[in-house]
Amino acid sequence: MKRIMVAGGMMALMAGAAQAGGYTAPVVEAAPVVAQPVVAATGDWTGFYAGGQLGYGDSDFGPGSGDGAFGGVHAGYLYDLGRFVTGVEVDYSAADLDFGQGNSVDRMGHIKAIGGIDQGDWLLYGSIGAAYVHADIGGTGYNDVIPAVGLGASYKMNDAWTLGGELMYHKGDNFDRSGEDLEMTTLSMKASFNF
Repeated sequence: MKRIMVAGGMMALMAGAAQAGGYTAPVVEAAPVVAQPVVAATGDWTGFYAGGQLGYGDSDFGPGSGDGAFGGVHAGYLYDLGRFVTGVEVDYSAADLDFGQGNSVDRMGHIKAIGGIDQGDWLLYGSIGAAYVHADIGGTGYNDVIPAVGLGASYKMNDAWTLGGELMYHKGDNFDRSGEDLEMTTLSMKASFNF
């Protein structure tokens, strides 16, 4: 009788194990994928560049005032310090800021220092420098170098090309010892090739 009970117990134990499904391998779940934060690309503004500009200006010389278009070429060098950018630029433009009766500002050029904030593909900057201005008034040519300040923005389209705009203010007291003051505001659009 003891043998029957032991054999019956063994069979019941085996039947229970069979009912439980036996050994099952554990399911391994894939590790969750964590999205990486997107970091904005930061452009490197260091290097030489050259290009052209087109713009519009408004000027007052003595009792007269005039406005008109200008266009020319520019070249410069920028150095990217990380958060800040510094550099220098020169430009020259032919102009027709017409006062009427054949009187006009007919050419100008600048040399200026640039300081700005690196915003990746954008550069926001200020400039300060000197402007050479030639005005033809009543058949007399007036030339002088006057102070100029400006604000601008540049956008790096790719490694080769940059587009931008700049607003500049000029003020020359006693312009070319004429006894008259020259005040001029210009707005230009610029395209530059980066070397």
